[in-house]
Amino acid sequence: MTKSLLLSNILLALVWVFATGTLTQENFLFGFIISFGILWLITINRVENKYFTIVPKTIWFFIVILGKIVQANLQTVKESLYSKSKLNPAIIKVPLEAESDLEITFLANLICLTPGTMVLDVSTDKKAMFVHTLHCEDKEEFIQEIKIKLEHRLLELMR
Repeated sequence: MTKSLLLSNILLALVWVFATGTLTQENFLFGFIISFGILWLITINRVENKYFTIVPKTIWFFIVILGKIVQANLQTVKESLYSKSKLNPAIIKVPLEAESDLEITFLANLICLTPGTMVLDVSTDKKAMFVHTLHCEDKEEFIQEIKIKLEHRLLELMR
């Protein structure tokens, strides 16, 4: 049911694009949002259907990731422009709830997307990840930020 709704949503968005005659990413996205609303209105069992929870969670996930990337880039610019800035590098062991190689790889890539952080290794039992960061005031806060903002949201979408 989820795949058929996704396909219907994409097809309705394409119909919107062709009906308006404007082939742009913004117009397709607008058509996707409109068609999502239409599908939401005409679907009887909205509560039972995962599609109507996955799409908003996915959009929110990308907004959070984009926000983290912008925040990290601004911090990197600040570090570059002001020589008196404080670097507080650390290597932190982050416990993992992710189990599959795919989940761990996605999480590692998301962590590496933000400047100032890099995944060094994953433990052999796949229960922890070692992350290098340039800005670490509080190790527990850093771990919780990765677990709540990245890992939990990623696992919500992938499971």
